[in-house]
Amino acid sequence: MRKYPRIRWLMIAFCFCAIAINYIDRINLAIAAPHIKHDLGLDDTSMGLILGAFFWTYALMQIPVGRMIDRVGARVGLAIAVGWWSLFTVFTAFGRGFTSIFAARLMLGLGESGGYPGCAKVVYSWFAKKERATASGIFDAGPRAGSAIALPLVAWLISTWNWETSFILTGGLGLAWVVIWLLFYREPEAMKGLNEQERQNLLEDRSVPAIDKNEKVNIGGLFRYRTVWGMMIGFFCMNFATYFFVTWFPTYLTQAHGFSLKELGTLGAIPALMGIPGSLLGGVVSDWMFRKGFSLTTARKTCLIAGMLLSSVIAFAAFTNSIAVILTLFSLTYAGLAFTAANIWTLPADVAPSSSYVGTLGGIQNFAGNLAGIVTASFTGMMLTFSHGSFVVPLLVAGGICLFGAINFMFIMGKVEPLEIKKTNPLSGTLTANHKA
Repeated sequence: MRKYPRIRWLMIAFCFCAIAINYIDRINLAIAAPHIKHDLGLDDTSMGLILGAFFWTYALMQIPVGRMIDRVGARVGLAIAVGWWSLFTVFTAFGRGFTSIFAARLMLGLGESGGYPGCAKVVYSWFAKKERATASGIFDAGPRAGSAIALPLVAWLISTWNWETSFILTGGLGLAWVVIWLLFYREPEAMKGLNEQERQNLLEDRSVPAIDKNEKVNIGGLFRYRTVWGMMIGFFCMNFATYFFVTWFPTYLTQAHGFSLKELGTLGAIPALMGIPGSLLGGVVSDWMFRKGFSLTTARKTCLIAGMLLSSVIAFAAFTNSIAVILTLFSLTYAGLAFTAANIWTLPADVAPSSSYVGTLGGIQNFAGNLAGIVTASFTGMMLTFSHGSFVVPLLVAGGICLFGAINFMFIMGKVEPLEIKKTNPLSGTLTANHKA
């Protein structure tokens, strides 16, 4: 059995922590929302716009930031991203009205756009193809851990001090991470002290050609591929339900079911906790299938479809007032979404025609996925205004979109294999017609 550097697990642990902090900084606003609404006199529609503001810049900057990470590398790219979003998490504490908080969230989204493409780049750099889903499952457990930590942590900070303090302290977590990351992270080619045979095994088993410094990525050409469109549509469907948790779930529990701040920080964290084993299991199962001889397409698609089907049970929460049943349904939904996400984040490295496309493809699929954040936050806010606080329609729509996501991965997304690239001259890359949409 070929051995790889053990330190690769430390690198993915850094990514896990970065994405956990990423989600703490996203979700703190959702937890603080009732208090901010009260203090600043905002209605549900205005709060919905603020909750969705993050996603505008987060989605729009995915492709350029993903491309930037391909150019500068994960070490510098992730340091810039985490440092930027952490600063604007702190600045949110000083907002004193709709405009200032909306602006802070726009800038937060700009920084957070580098989180996932950067981690996808780390997975490519440090893990062979047969381990990528497991590695992706580990870093993508970060959102579940971050969500679970955010609920009791932010609830405690608000109840002990105020909502402003929660933003200052959670922003400080990211700034501390940046310092540690810059001290320790290096690419395997540059990491000192590695066993040379293990380093060579890793570089050989990446299964994606190394970056050509003279190659120019034709980003427009990537949209000619059926596989890329399937990645984008599937990510949108998954995130439609995921971002209900990030934006409106705390309000749903407090407003629709009378949760106290203490209950929100304890019972409300259960679904996010269930997402952690869901994410890890999604990666392990997919890699296990691949090692057992199933094609990469079968291994990835089986897990993508199964996860989306399970997550569709969120719709049934619209028909019950039982807290036990609601938490069970949301736990299954969160686990299903996490199971799917572990495999979604292997796709940029799985289908990239060369290493110069990994961050770019991660940015493209995350761009589409985070359009769902804009839609979910704003749509739910408007439905609450129109229906006088009812969550029935948002829950039913989320369940239906999860089902469509499963259909997309089954029939729309093509094979999971490297896209073909044909160079027309030394300075440009042009993608062939293979697997076009």
